[in-house]
Parts: sequence; C-alpha cells; structure tokens
Amino acid sequence: MTSPISINQSANIAENVQQIQQNIINFCQQYGRNPDEVRLLAVSKTKPIEDIRAAYASGQRLFGENYLQEALQKISELEDLDIEWHFIGAIQSNKTRDIAEHFSWVHSIDRLKIARRLSAQRPPELPALNVCLEVNISEEESKSGFKLAELEAAIDEISQLPNLALRGLMAIPAQAEGLQEQRVIFSKMKQTLDRLKHKHPQLDTLSMGMTNDMQAAIAEGSTIVRIGTAIFGERGT
Repeated sequence: MTSPISINQSANIAENVQQIQQNIINFCQQYGRNPDEVRLLAVSKTKPIEDIRAAYASGQRLFGENYLQEALQKISELEDLDIEWHFIGAIQSNKTRDIAEHFSWVHSIDRLKIARRLSAQRPPELPALNVCLEVNISEEESKSGFKLAELEAAIDEISQLPNLALRGLMAIPAQAEGLQEQRVIFSKMKQTLDRLKHKHPQLDTLSMGMTNDMQAAIAEGSTIVRIGTAIFGERGT
C-alpha cells in the first residue's frame, strides 16, 4: 500500500516537486499504469514569482493559473523560462482574447460560446490551443461545466473549430470520503472519455486529481494531475 501524500510546509519547493513526481510513479506502479502517461501540473495561483522559479529549477515545466490578470503578469515576468502555461480557472467572455493569446492549454471550457471565442481569437501564428471541456460530473447546482448528456453534441461542434485542439475532459468532483468513493466518480469520467473516443479518437486527456485525491484520479486514468498545496503550501503561506 502506497503511503498517502505528506505535505511539509517547511520543505523546499524543489523537494516537494520531486516527492510528488515520486508519488505519481508509485501510484502508477500500484495501478498498473505507465508513469509517462501522467503529467504534473503545478497550480501556482496566488504564489509569487520566486516560488515558480524554484519549481522550474527542479524540472517542473507545466504551471496552471486561475486568475487571468495575475497570470498575465507572471507570464510577462517569466518570459525567460520555457514554461507551458495552462489556464484552469473560470472564463468570462471578456477574458477570452488574452487567454487565447497567452496560454498553451485551457482546461475549463464550460460552454460553447467560450470555445467559439477562443477559436476566433487564437493568433494564427500560434499552434492550436489545447483545450479540455469542464464536466460537472457530480451534477452540482453550484458548479459550472457540461452535463454528461450535453457532452457529445458539444464535442461534435468544438472538434470542428479552427485553432483549437480538443484534447479531453476536466473535472473537479464533489468532495468524497475515502479512496473508494473518490474512485467511483473518477471512474465515471474515464468511462465517459472512453465512450467519446470511439467517435473522436484524438481525445487523450483526463485532467483530474488534486492534492487530496490524486491517488484515486491516477487509479482511474488521469493524465494530468493539478497539484498546488502539496508543492507550494497552503494558499497565502
């Protein structure tokens, strides 16, 4: 049995990154997966430039941001680093142009209008913007995202939009108690992606799993885990 993730607030950020990478390897081995299939996305929202540079120095290249204005400042100040920037926050219509111009990935497309705007506003000289559709997998009234019944029609349309590369699905499930309950909801995401891949074989990404449910997500097929606290410490620390 793999030990749960431990968070040492006083530990060096580089050590935390290395520990999470080792946890990914351990969980993949435990569940019969290839560790190369799972990428670590360091969620750096609210964290200072120095922390991002420390994580980068340890080999981390993927960073996720939730708040656009904060992210744009970081992207500008860190132009000297070959960071792959992922936008993972809620998207307002008036923010799509800046997102389309400055990010490599968007995980949080929750309605068709946003996908259309990102496609129209992606600069033609840039590679296609990698996108995931946010799924309201726990069917929570308070959360945005596509319902399962809406996904197929949405994917049919979004996959035809120019300047976007539709890669897969993202979810932030309702909090579940214990590993097995977490696995049940993540399993539903994996089954959904597998079903959609019959018609859209380019779908290869499941963005799911955070600090407290990473093990369950990897067990059920996650390809990108979004980790903030276990790398950078609690928000504001």
